[in-house]
Amino acid sequence: MIDVLLKKGKEKAVLQRHPWVFSGAIEKVKGNPANGEIVRLVNAQGAFMAYGFYNNQSRVAVRLLEWDESVAVNDDWFRNKVRIAVAGRAHILASGETDTCRLIFSEADYLPGLIADKYADHLALQVLTSGIQNALPVIIDELQQLLSPLSIYDKSDATSRAHEGLETTNTLLAGTPPPELVMVKENGITYGINIAEGQKSGFYCDQRDNRRLLASYSKGKKVLDCFSYTGGFTLNSLREGAASVTSVDSSALAIETLNENINLNNFNNTEHIAIKSDVNSQLRKFREEGDKFDVIVLDPPKYAPSRSALDRASRAYKDLNRIGMQLLNSGGLLATFSCSGAMDMETFKQVLAWAALDAGKQVQFIYQFHQPEDHPVRSSFPEGEYLKGLLCRVW
Repeated sequence: MIDVLLKKGKEKAVLQRHPWVFSGAIEKVKGNPANGEIVRLVNAQGAFMAYGFYNNQSRVAVRLLEWDESVAVNDDWFRNKVRIAVAGRAHILASGETDTCRLIFSEADYLPGLIADKYADHLALQVLTSGIQNALPVIIDELQQLLSPLSIYDKSDATSRAHEGLETTNTLLAGTPPPELVMVKENGITYGINIAEGQKSGFYCDQRDNRRLLASYSKGKKVLDCFSYTGGFTLNSLREGAASVTSVDSSALAIETLNENINLNNFNNTEHIAIKSDVNSQLRKFREEGDKFDVIVLDPPKYAPSRSALDRASRAYKDLNRIGMQLLNSGGLLATFSCSGAMDMETFKQVLAWAALDAGKQVQFIYQFHQPEDHPVRSSFPEGEYLKGLLCRVW
């Protein structure tokens, strides 16, 4: 196995079991490992520190896997990590109210670059690192043995794969092709999931707990669900007795699927309007027309993919939330989210404070939203805590 030598003084993060080693921390590579090959990371004196995936095209040159030199990182190692991750989610699915969740969450489950989502009897994977790409056959085999899925679909269409020297892909890996709409349940609500054409792996199961909680505030209220996608917050609000719900998303496919989901659940007795539009433009239109709401959900895409984009993203978050606050009736609720890992909660609170000042509003933070337990945060990898949100009362 090829040795990768750390520069002197760069051991601290490795000793603390952070899974990333950046290229600038490497002194020397003793050989020419292929991208995705498992290497030995050693300190400046040549002493073993960890095993990890190597990639010379990525800023993260080594993604660490195992810190015990006596433990072989082989097929059995990968199978064991998959088994542990799947077993840790079993209770989420046990009630029968939910049959979709995240089974494997990358570094948090010690499999850096692997996302695996369960949609009823189908699995969708995202493979984001060359090391996981090499290990994929044994991972697929283990998932088949554990779960016997009807299909395993590869939704590795993220542009970030280019940083690892990988091309994007969208293809069937095992089983028979999934239907155009896979029917799943979350919190007792039925959704049609388009795995092949949907965003990410097909559905955002990271908002499961937050959808249920926010819906408890929706009874008798006029709700606006922005960046609604296929209707997670919309459907929960309709079930809990909202007076009306307006959903806004720029994707025609998302709006079409949302309307189908409303029909699937027989939620047609409540006023619902679905608008295909750019959210920022639509919010300004609502303001011009004098529309007001009691509950507003703002769940935008990732504005800050990296720390270098944080200033620009902060301005975008502030502008979005400023207009959202202006559209609320006095004492109304704003549920606002950021899925940008680079945006920490304290910065997010500051952005909302600025938005409140610009909007001429008073704001209370009454609840902090988080990602659910199937998206765990590893103690040595705080970067895994990407989803954050605040429930705000606005006057």
